Amino acid sequence: MASHMKPLILHAHAHANGPDPVKIAIALEALKVPYIVKQWDFGNDPEIGVKGSEFLKINENGRVPALEDPATGVTAWESGACMNYLRRVYDPGNTIGPPGSSAQDLVDFEKWEYFLLTNLGPMTAQLNWFKHLNAQKNEDLQQKYIAQVYRSYGVLETQLQQSDGTSILPARVTAVDFHFEPYIRGHTFEGLSLEKYPMIHKWLELMGAREDVQEAYAKIRNSAKK
Repeated sequence: MASHMKPLILHAHAHANGPDPVKIAIALEALKVPYIVKQWDFGNDPEIGVKGSEFLKINENGRVPALEDPATGVTAWESGACMNYLRRVYDPGNTIGPPGSSAQDLVDFEKWEYFLLTNLGPMTAQLNWFKHLNAQKNEDLQQKYIAQVYRSYGVLETQLQQSDGTSILPARVTAVDFHFEPYIRGHTFEGLSLEKYPMIHKWLELMGAREDVQEAYAKIRNSAKK
């Protein structure tokens, strides 16, 4: 990617390693697209809060990630929309998209992307809320969401058997893997175990060894120190 292009702006949380900004950073690293990370606080401070007036001009839903592209004037939010924008605009060689061009290849890519966005992701977020953030502890709801996350792990474990744990889609690593990596990485924070999921454990170690993954985490972590 041309080094003289203006960097994209990836908006993230200043005090949390939330999974959704990280997945977009991994894609940016994989595509070698220059970007900077702008950190925001939780809350409604008008200048630095995700619920404040400045950030709501970028994302009226008051959530990260959001992605601004000065080269095109496009602003995206919701991680799926950000990811697919990057694929359309910055991946002409289809290095992180569906590994084939058949109708089934396209559907396979989308179904696993949406499985994360509509199943594993929200269930993990609910578990984190009731385990770490909700003022009133509710063991029944914690157990409900633990069961749902483990159910999703079981679906993913079966899929990974097709590639012996190397990628979610059997052909190669794609943006689908980027979607999942931050959510699976956080399993210890949620008090979950991968003992019964050897393919997920192997896949997570392989993903963690990738340079683009390491660089993404480092950039987001370092931006929080500024």
